[in-house]
Amino acid sequence: MDVVKSDAANYKNFLKEFIETQNERALYGAEQIIKTFIKRNISPEEIVNLHILAFAELYPNITPEVHRAMNFLLETMISYGMALQEYQALREKQLELQSEISVAASMQETLLLTEKPCISGLDIGVISIPAQQMNGDYHHFMKGKDGSLGIAIADVIGKGVPAALCMSMIKYSVDSFPEEAMSPQMILNSLNRVVERNVDPSMFITMFYGQYHPDSEMLTYASAGHEPGFHYCAETDTFSEIKAKGLVLGVLPDTEYQQYERKINKGDMIILLTDGVTECRNGEEFIESDEVLERIHEFRHLPAQEMVEKVYRYFERMQDFHLRDDFTLLIFKKRV
Repeated sequence: MDVVKSDAANYKNFLKEFIETQNERALYGAEQIIKTFIKRNISPEEIVNLHILAFAELYPNITPEVHRAMNFLLETMISYGMALQEYQALREKQLELQSEISVAASMQETLLLTEKPCISGLDIGVISIPAQQMNGDYHHFMKGKDGSLGIAIADVIGKGVPAALCMSMIKYSVDSFPEEAMSPQMILNSLNRVVERNVDPSMFITMFYGQYHPDSEMLTYASAGHEPGFHYCAETDTFSEIKAKGLVLGVLPDTEYQQYERKINKGDMIILLTDGVTECRNGEEFIESDEVLERIHEFRHLPAQEMVEKVYRYFERMQDFHLRDDFTLLIFKKRV
Protein backbone atom coordinates (compact mmCIF):
# COMPACT_ATOMS: atom_id res chain seq x y z
CA MET A 1 0.00 0.00 0.00
CA ASP A 2 1.52 3.37 -1.03
CA VAL A 3 1.52 6.47 1.16
CA VAL A 4 -1.59 7.99 -0.44
CA LYS A 5 -3.64 4.83 -0.01
CA SER A 6 -2.42 4.48 3.56
CA ASP A 7 -3.45 8.05 4.38
CA ALA A 8 -6.81 7.49 2.70
CA ALA A 9 -7.42 4.39 4.81
CA ASN A 10 -6.44 6.19 7.99
CA TYR A 11 -8.64 9.15 7.07
CA LYS A 12 -11.61 6.81 6.63
CA ASN A 13 -10.96 5.23 10.04
CA PHE A 14 -10.76 8.62 11.75
CA LEU A 15 -13.97 9.69 9.97
CA LYS A 16 -15.77 6.58 11.18
CA GLU A 17 -14.49 7.08 14.73
CA PHE A 18 -15.59 10.69 14.84
CA ILE A 19 -19.08 10.01 13.43
CA GLU A 20 -19.64 7.27 16.00
CA THR A 21 -17.99 8.88 19.05
CA GLN A 22 -17.37 12.61 18.29
CA ASN A 23 -13.91 11.94 19.75
CA GLU A 24 -11.45 14.82 19.39
CA ARG A 25 -8.63 12.31 18.97
CA ALA A 26 -10.15 11.42 15.62
CA LEU A 27 -10.17 15.11 14.62
CA TYR A 28 -6.52 15.47 15.60
CA GLY A 29 -5.60 12.39 13.58
CA ALA A 30 -7.40 13.76 10.52
CA GLU A 31 -5.63 17.11 10.92
CA GLN A 32 -2.24 15.40 10.81
CA ILE A 33 -3.18 13.61 7.60
CA ILE A 34 -4.34 16.90 6.06
CA LYS A 35 -0.94 18.42 6.87
CA THR A 36 0.76 15.65 4.88
CA PHE A 37 -1.66 16.37 2.00
CA ILE A 38 -0.63 20.03 2.06
CA LYS A 39 3.06 19.10 1.89
CA ARG A 40 2.32 16.93 -1.18
CA ASN A 41 0.23 19.73 -2.78
CA ILE A 42 -2.98 17.70 -2.68
CA SER A 43 -5.74 20.04 -3.88
CA PRO A 44 -8.89 20.87 -1.86
CA GLU A 45 -11.13 19.07 -4.38
CA GLU A 46 -9.02 15.89 -4.05
CA ILE A 47 -9.45 15.97 -0.27
CA VAL A 48 -13.22 16.46 -0.65
CA ASN A 49 -13.34 13.56 -3.12
CA LEU A 50 -11.44 11.39 -0.64
CA HIS A 51 -13.99 12.33 2.02
CA ILE A 52 -16.92 11.43 -0.30
CA LEU A 53 -15.43 8.03 -1.17
CA ALA A 54 -14.67 7.23 2.47
CA PHE A 55 -18.18 8.25 3.54
CA ALA A 56 -19.75 6.16 0.73
CA GLU A 57 -17.75 3.09 1.79
CA LEU A 58 -18.76 3.53 5.42
CA TYR A 59 -22.42 4.25 4.63
CA PRO A 60 -23.31 2.77 1.23
CA ASN A 61 -27.03 3.35 1.74
CA ILE A 62 -26.92 7.14 1.93
CA THR A 63 -29.92 8.96 0.52
CA PRO A 64 -29.77 10.51 -2.99
CA GLU A 65 -30.04 13.96 -1.41
CA VAL A 66 -26.88 13.42 0.66
CA HIS A 67 -25.11 12.02 -2.39
CA ARG A 68 -26.03 15.06 -4.48
CA ALA A 69 -24.98 17.37 -1.64
CA MET A 70 -21.60 15.70 -1.58
CA ASN A 71 -21.22 16.13 -5.35
CA PHE A 72 -22.22 19.79 -5.04
CA LEU A 73 -19.50 20.31 -2.43
CA LEU A 74 -16.96 18.63 -4.74
CA GLU A 75 -17.83 20.94 -7.64
CA THR A 76 -17.57 24.04 -5.47
CA MET A 77 -14.20 22.88 -4.19
CA ILE A 78 -12.97 22.43 -7.76
CA SER A 79 -13.88 26.08 -8.42
CA TYR A 80 -12.30 27.09 -5.14
CA GLY A 81 -9.09 25.24 -5.98
CA MET A 82 -8.79 26.98 -9.34
CA ALA A 83 -9.44 30.38 -7.79
CA LEU A 84 -6.91 29.65 -5.04
CA GLN A 85 -4.24 28.78 -7.60
CA GLU A 86 -4.88 32.04 -9.46
CA TYR A 87 -4.74 34.00 -6.21
CA GLN A 88 -1.49 32.38 -5.16
CA ALA A 89 0.07 33.09 -8.57
CA LEU A 90 -1.01 36.74 -8.37
CA ARG A 91 0.23 36.96 -4.80
CA GLU A 92 3.64 35.65 -5.81
CA LYS A 93 3.83 38.20 -8.63
CA GLN A 94 2.77 40.95 -6.22
CA LEU A 95 5.46 40.00 -3.70
CA GLU A 96 8.04 39.90 -6.48
CA LEU A 97 6.94 43.34 -7.69
CA GLN A 98 7.01 44.75 -4.15
CA SER A 99 10.54 43.43 -3.75
CA GLU A 100 11.61 45.09 -7.01
CA ILE A 101 9.95 48.38 -6.01
CA SER A 102 11.70 48.25 -2.64
CA VAL A 103 15.05 47.87 -4.41
CA ALA A 104 14.13 50.71 -6.80
CA ALA A 105 13.11 52.95 -3.87
CA SER A 106 16.46 52.28 -2.19
CA MET A 107 18.29 53.09 -5.43
CA GLN A 108 16.23 56.28 -5.85
CA GLU A 109 17.12 57.39 -2.34
CA THR A 110 20.81 56.89 -3.15
CA LEU A 111 20.61 58.57 -6.56
CA LEU A 112 18.70 61.61 -5.31
CA LEU A 113 20.68 62.01 -2.10
CA THR A 114 21.53 65.64 -1.43
CA GLU A 115 23.16 67.21 1.60
CA LYS A 116 22.20 70.48 3.19
CA PRO A 117 25.16 72.79 2.61
CA CYS A 118 26.58 75.11 5.22
CA ILE A 119 25.92 78.67 4.09
CA SER A 120 26.95 81.55 6.32
CA GLY A 121 23.93 83.28 7.81
CA LEU A 122 21.38 80.66 6.67
CA ASP A 123 19.47 78.00 8.62
CA ILE A 124 18.05 75.32 6.31
CA GLY A 125 15.39 72.71 7.03
CA VAL A 126 13.88 70.17 4.65
CA ILE A 127 11.62 67.14 4.86
CA SER A 128 10.49 64.95 1.96
CA ILE A 129 8.18 62.00 2.66
CA PRO A 130 6.81 59.78 -0.13
CA ALA A 131 3.15 58.78 0.05
CA GLN A 132 4.19 55.36 -1.25
CA GLN A 133 7.56 53.67 -1.67
CA MET A 134 8.68 55.79 -4.61
CA ASN A 135 8.96 59.54 -4.24
CA GLY A 136 7.58 61.75 -7.03
CA ASP A 137 9.07 64.85 -5.36
CA TYR A 138 12.64 66.05 -5.69
CA HIS A 139 14.81 68.60 -3.97
CA HIS A 140 18.45 69.40 -4.42
CA PHE A 141 21.04 71.82 -3.06
CA MET A 142 24.03 73.13 -5.01
CA LYS A 143 26.75 75.29 -3.50
CA GLY A 144 28.58 77.56 -5.93
CA LYS A 145 32.25 78.47 -5.78
CA ASP A 146 31.18 82.05 -5.18
CA GLY A 147 29.35 80.98 -2.01
CA SER A 148 25.89 81.10 -3.57
CA LEU A 149 23.28 78.45 -2.84
CA GLY A 150 21.22 76.81 -5.56
CA ILE A 151 17.90 75.31 -4.44
CA ALA A 152 15.75 73.09 -6.65
CA ILE A 153 12.37 71.63 -5.79
CA ALA A 154 10.28 69.67 -8.28
CA ASP A 155 7.25 67.42 -8.58
CA VAL A 156 6.48 64.79 -11.20
CA ILE A 157 2.78 64.51 -12.00
CA GLY A 158 2.87 60.74 -12.11
CA LYS A 159 4.20 58.28 -9.54
CA GLY A 160 6.14 55.06 -9.22
CA VAL A 161 9.26 53.95 -11.07
CA PRO A 162 8.76 56.28 -14.11
CA ALA A 163 8.62 59.30 -11.79
CA ALA A 164 11.75 58.12 -9.99
CA LEU A 165 13.60 57.77 -13.30
CA CYS A 166 12.51 61.28 -14.31
CA MET A 167 13.79 62.72 -11.07
CA SER A 168 17.16 60.97 -11.48
CA MET A 169 17.44 62.43 -14.97
CA ILE A 170 16.62 65.92 -13.68
CA LYS A 171 19.19 65.70 -10.88
CA TYR A 172 22.02 64.54 -13.08
CA SER A 173 21.16 67.05 -15.78
CA VAL A 174 21.42 69.85 -13.21
CA ASP A 175 24.69 68.46 -11.88
CA SER A 176 26.12 68.39 -15.39
CA PHE A 177 25.52 72.07 -16.10
CA PRO A 178 28.61 74.32 -15.83
CA GLU A 179 28.57 76.73 -12.91
CA GLU A 180 28.43 79.77 -15.15
CA ALA A 181 25.10 78.44 -16.48
CA MET A 182 23.50 78.00 -13.05
CA SER A 183 21.19 81.01 -13.03
CA PRO A 184 17.54 80.00 -12.43
CA GLN A 185 16.48 81.16 -15.87
CA MET A 186 19.21 79.22 -17.67
CA ILE A 187 18.66 76.11 -15.54
CA LEU A 188 14.96 75.91 -16.42
CA ASN A 189 15.56 76.75 -20.08
CA SER A 190 18.03 73.88 -20.34
CA LEU A 191 15.97 71.40 -18.34
CA ASN A 192 12.91 72.18 -20.43
CA ARG A 193 14.74 70.99 -23.56
CA VAL A 194 15.99 67.86 -21.76
CA VAL A 195 12.49 66.95 -20.59
CA GLU A 196 10.85 67.75 -23.94
CA ARG A 197 13.23 65.39 -25.72
CA ASN A 198 13.40 62.55 -23.21
CA VAL A 199 10.20 62.33 -21.15
CA ASP A 200 6.90 60.81 -22.24
CA PRO A 201 4.38 63.59 -23.06
CA SER A 202 1.91 62.11 -20.56
CA MET A 203 4.23 63.01 -17.68
CA PHE A 204 4.53 66.58 -16.43
CA ILE A 205 7.27 68.04 -14.26
CA THR A 206 6.91 71.25 -12.27
CA MET A 207 9.99 72.88 -10.82
CA PHE A 208 11.14 75.89 -8.84
CA TYR A 209 14.78 76.88 -8.92
CA GLY A 210 16.27 79.60 -6.76
CA GLN A 211 19.76 80.92 -6.18
CA TYR A 212 20.65 82.79 -3.02
CA HIS A 213 23.59 85.19 -3.03
CA PRO A 214 24.86 85.84 0.52
CA ASP A 215 26.84 88.97 -0.42
CA SER A 216 23.85 90.82 -1.88
CA GLU A 217 21.27 88.98 0.26
CA MET A 218 19.23 88.50 -2.93
CA LEU A 219 17.24 85.46 -4.01
CA THR A 220 16.91 85.07 -7.78
CA TYR A 221 14.40 82.48 -8.92
CA ALA A 222 12.28 81.07 -11.73
CA SER A 223 9.40 78.62 -11.84
CA ALA A 224 8.13 76.03 -14.29
CA GLY A 225 4.50 75.84 -13.20
CA HIS A 226 5.46 74.86 -9.65
CA GLU A 227 3.44 75.38 -6.48
CA PRO A 228 4.00 78.99 -5.32
CA GLY A 229 6.33 79.46 -2.39
CA PHE A 230 6.14 82.06 0.35
CA HIS A 231 8.33 84.79 1.79
CA TYR A 232 8.05 85.55 5.49
CA CYS A 233 9.04 89.13 6.28
CA ALA A 234 10.26 89.35 9.88
CA GLU A 235 9.96 93.13 10.03
CA THR A 236 6.21 93.14 9.30
CA ASP A 237 5.53 89.59 10.59
CA THR A 238 3.67 88.76 7.37
CA PHE A 239 3.77 86.20 4.57
CA SER A 240 3.66 87.03 0.86
CA GLU A 241 3.34 84.61 -2.05
CA ILE A 242 6.36 84.10 -4.27
CA LYS A 243 4.75 84.41 -7.68
CA ALA A 244 6.61 83.33 -10.80
CA LYS A 245 5.13 82.56 -14.21
CA GLY A 246 6.29 79.66 -16.37
CA LEU A 247 5.06 76.56 -18.20
CA VAL A 248 5.65 73.10 -16.74
CA LEU A 249 8.80 71.50 -18.12
CA GLY A 250 8.68 69.79 -21.52
CA VAL A 251 5.50 71.27 -22.98
CA LEU A 252 7.16 73.49 -25.61
CA PRO A 253 10.80 73.08 -26.66
CA ASP A 254 11.60 76.79 -26.95
CA THR A 255 10.01 78.06 -23.74
CA GLU A 256 11.90 80.95 -22.16
CA TYR A 257 11.54 81.27 -18.40
CA GLN A 258 11.40 84.62 -16.65
CA GLN A 259 13.72 85.32 -13.74
CA TYR A 260 12.70 87.23 -10.62
CA GLU A 261 14.47 88.44 -7.49
CA ARG A 262 13.74 89.60 -3.97
CA LYS A 263 15.73 90.80 -0.98
CA ILE A 264 16.03 88.50 2.02
CA ASN A 265 16.54 90.41 5.24
CA LYS A 266 17.58 89.16 8.66
CA GLY A 267 14.92 86.99 10.28
CA ASP A 268 13.15 86.41 6.94
CA MET A 269 12.20 82.95 5.70
CA ILE A 270 11.69 81.40 2.28
CA ILE A 271 9.18 78.55 2.22
CA LEU A 272 9.19 76.15 -0.75
CA LEU A 273 6.87 73.17 -1.03
CA THR A 274 5.11 70.71 -3.32
CA ASP A 275 1.37 70.36 -3.78
CA GLY A 276 1.37 67.39 -1.39
CA VAL A 277 1.61 69.96 1.41
CA THR A 278 -1.19 72.26 0.29
CA GLU A 279 -3.38 69.31 -0.72
CA CYS A 280 -3.43 67.78 2.74
CA ARG A 281 -6.97 67.03 3.83
CA ASN A 282 -8.94 67.62 6.97
CA GLY A 283 -11.52 64.88 6.56
CA GLU A 284 -12.67 65.14 2.96
CA GLU A 285 -11.81 68.82 2.56
CA PHE A 286 -8.51 70.24 1.33
CA ILE A 287 -6.79 72.58 3.75
CA GLU A 288 -6.10 76.20 2.83
CA SER A 289 -2.52 77.41 2.34
CA ASP A 290 -3.19 79.80 5.23
CA GLU A 291 -3.26 76.82 7.58
CA VAL A 292 0.22 75.77 6.44
CA LEU A 293 1.46 79.30 7.05
CA GLU A 294 -0.21 79.40 10.46
CA ARG A 295 1.71 76.32 11.52
CA ILE A 296 4.98 77.73 10.17
CA HIS A 297 4.30 80.99 12.02
CA GLU A 298 3.60 79.03 15.19
CA PHE A 299 6.99 77.29 14.99
CA ARG A 300 8.99 80.21 13.55
CA HIS A 301 11.14 80.54 16.68
CA LEU A 302 12.52 77.00 16.21
CA PRO A 303 15.52 75.91 14.12
CA ALA A 304 14.51 75.37 10.48
CA GLN A 305 14.84 71.57 10.54
CA GLU A 306 12.72 71.31 13.67
CA MET A 307 10.15 73.61 12.06
CA VAL A 308 9.60 71.47 8.95
CA GLU A 309 9.42 68.29 11.04
CA LYS A 310 6.79 69.74 13.37
CA VAL A 311 4.72 71.02 10.44
CA TYR A 312 4.85 67.58 8.85
CA ARG A 313 3.83 65.82 12.08
CA TYR A 314 0.90 68.19 12.47
CA PHE A 315 -0.53 67.42 9.01
CA GLU A 316 0.34 63.74 9.31
CA ARG A 317 -1.85 63.51 12.41
CA MET A 318 -4.59 65.52 10.71
CA GLN A 319 -4.71 62.91 7.93
CA ASP A 320 -4.72 60.01 10.38
CA PHE A 321 -1.11 59.18 9.43
CA HIS A 322 -2.04 58.43 5.80
CA LEU A 323 -0.44 60.66 3.17
CA ARG A 324 -2.39 60.99 -0.08
CA ASP A 325 0.52 62.59 -1.92
CA ASP A 326 4.26 63.06 -1.52
CA PHE A 327 5.05 65.73 1.07
CA THR A 328 8.07 68.01 0.61
CA LEU A 329 8.63 71.17 2.61
CA LEU A 330 11.82 73.27 2.50
CA ILE A 331 12.49 76.35 4.61
CA PHE A 332 15.55 78.52 4.85
CA LYS A 333 15.83 81.30 7.38
CA LYS A 334 18.13 84.29 7.34
CA ARG A 335 19.72 84.35 10.75
CA VAL A 336 19.40 87.49 12.82
